Amino acid sequence: MGILDRFENGVERVVNNAIAKAFKSELKPLDLSSALRREVDDRAAVVGRDRTVVPNEFTIELATADYDQVESWGAEALADEFANNVTDYAASQRYAFVGPVTVSFSEDSELEAARFRVHSATVRGAVAPASASSAPSARHPLVDIDGQRYILTGPVTVIGRGSEADIIVDDPGVSRRHLEIRVTAEGVVATDMGSTNGLFVEGHQVPAATLLDGNTLTIGRTRILFWTGGEPDLDE
Repeated sequence: MGILDRFENGVERVVNNAIAKAFKSELKPLDLSSALRREVDDRAAVVGRDRTVVPNEFTIELATADYDQVESWGAEALADEFANNVTDYAASQRYAFVGPVTVSFSEDSELEAARFRVHSATVRGAVAPASASSAPSARHPLVDIDGQRYILTGPVTVIGRGSEADIIVDDPGVSRRHLEIRVTAEGVVATDMGSTNGLFVEGHQVPAATLLDGNTLTIGRTRILFWTGGEPDLDE
């Protein structure tokens, strides 16, 4: 633990105890980010060689006044910042997720000002942020979309511009539900979901294709790199 980390932890203990009770101090985002990182460390579970899984869904319970303060800051944008911070921290520690990272806030009228609680859960989703230790396989391939890397943790992943997609792409040339990637015992199959501009694999427009390690897919102006990292290992 570095000097700055020790300082942050010490400040958090003070804020959450004496000062919070005596002076009703204002809640600081730094306090919450420190608590989220500690929750990640405390809940880390070793599930295999070089693979430690941590929670990916977090709820922060706040006192009524602090909950109102977070709402005034912009709860959704703040939650996204916390989720990004957790993702970056997990990558620095070589932790792995099994689903997308989300942070939400809830109100507890019994909490005193500047006091809070963090709850977390490990919830499997269709995709998870890829960390430095993420190793793709035939069962859990990896895709790189314009520099953002994801492990496909579910059997079916939908990529598109709409909010209902598992991976949302900010590209006007991409349909709301543009591409499906399905992991099967026979291989990983990419299928165009009736999009406007089609699916291209290695430069050729196709309705569907069985993907090979290292393939490049294109939807709209977005390039997707696909990796399995080796021989199929469907029994892992």
